[in-house]
Amino acid sequence: MTDKLTQAEVNNTVWAACDTFRGVVDAGQYKDYILVMLFLKYISDLWNDHFEAYRDQFGDDEVRIRRRMERERFILSKGASFYDLYENRNEANIGELINIALEKIEDANRAKLEGVFRNIDFNSEANLGRTKDRNRRLKLMLEDFNKPALDLRPSRVTEDIIGECYIYLISKFASDAGKKAGEFYTPAAVSGLLAKLAGPKPGDTICDPACGSGSLLIRAAEEVGSDNYALYGQEVNGATWALSRMNMFLHSKDAAKIEWCDTLNSPALVEQDHLQKFDVVVANPPFSLDKWGADNAETDQFKRFWRGVPPKSKGDYAFITHMLEIAKRQSGRVAVIVPHGVLFRGGAEGKIRKALIEENLLDAVIGLPANLFTTTGIPVAVLVFDRSREEGGVNEARRDVLFIDASKEFTSGKTINVMSNDHIKRILSTYQGRINDEKYSLCVGLEKISENEFNLNIPRYIDTFEPEEEIDIVAVQKDILRIEADLTEVRSKMMVYLKELGIDA
Repeated sequence: MTDKLTQAEVNNTVWAACDTFRGVVDAGQYKDYILVMLFLKYISDLWNDHFEAYRDQFGDDEVRIRRRMERERFILSKGASFYDLYENRNEANIGELINIALEKIEDANRAKLEGVFRNIDFNSEANLGRTKDRNRRLKLMLEDFNKPALDLRPSRVTEDIIGECYIYLISKFASDAGKKAGEFYTPAAVSGLLAKLAGPKPGDTICDPACGSGSLLIRAAEEVGSDNYALYGQEVNGATWALSRMNMFLHSKDAAKIEWCDTLNSPALVEQDHLQKFDVVVANPPFSLDKWGADNAETDQFKRFWRGVPPKSKGDYAFITHMLEIAKRQSGRVAVIVPHGVLFRGGAEGKIRKALIEENLLDAVIGLPANLFTTTGIPVAVLVFDRSREEGGVNEARRDVLFIDASKEFTSGKTINVMSNDHIKRILSTYQGRINDEKYSLCVGLEKISENEFNLNIPRYIDTFEPEEEIDIVAVQKDILRIEADLTEVRSKMMVYLKELGIDA
């Protein structure tokens, strides 16, 4: 077959393959099996496609062909292909055979894929059931992925389609998994907005210290407009870190450095004895994370929490502080999604917020609609920080904060609200032009914010009150009298009809 596959065809076929696990395995778990199988199918088809191309050049010299191919993006060892597993789909130890194939792929591609499959076990009785049931499910999955609509050779699909299918699946799993989804997915519209607000440029280093499955990093990279950038990420959940590594590979961004670590307690993106610095830092960190590591903050070896230690039960400002500390001095840009409590809560958070505002680092506060996430229905905000506002930076003269209330800018969906391209364009044009727009946006001087005790609650600065329509009391009274008269007439007629029918009312 040479017919090109569409995005919808690939998405729908892979999503249908999930039926093998639905109702049997929790969505938070079966996503790993499906995504790994999609990854394996894609690299197998890519390998086969290249192998056939080189066969035309080198004939049947398989050793020479393999050597040539191994110089490219990855190595697919003998016996590790999807098609090897498909041929063995009826074997009693098929789960073990899949595990062995994945181990071979890891071993042959350590620089790019080391550890990626360590958290997944296709031979797990706990997740996939006893041997007979497990084997049946794995056989069905292999057969689903062998369908013509999943012939993923480059001659039939582009890398963009595979990458977007991966993100599509992650978003669908997020919807199925409910609150657990926050570990690995940020809605596409929100990721796109955050990336555009951060404004990465050619040559920038871009970091997400809570990168999940990597979708936000990928969106930020796409904003650059060229391949001249470097991506970095950190993720604490091992399974989600593996998703991110595979996601990067499928989007041809396998040079990205994604570390598996606890960002707040043991960050891994370090140079000698200090934190690595970046041009752009973006993140959708977990909201109000409990037990984030406050007990160790006072003795933090990187001295990140010099403005104050956030509360033990709310790690929002811990992530914000970390992001600011890894942004390049006098030029770094930071965009982060936060719950609204970050804007006004007092105590330790109030002290940190005051320090950040007095340092003139805060550039914008953008209120977003409620119910944008599968994980929570609460409204959220985006904080944009710009280190070019500090002394010596190109924007050091800027002494105001732009407030935007985009909380009503959404389209209602079946389960969540969605921000359209027009909603996002309005936010971006307002931010980039620092436009004052009645009931929508306002640039507020630092003195005014200080007068409000550094409270950033958006309604303090943007009047969103909509006056109610005046009611004409006299007209309403006339309507009431008219309705009462009509009702009396109807009742009289009803009594007549009832008598004619011989019914005693």
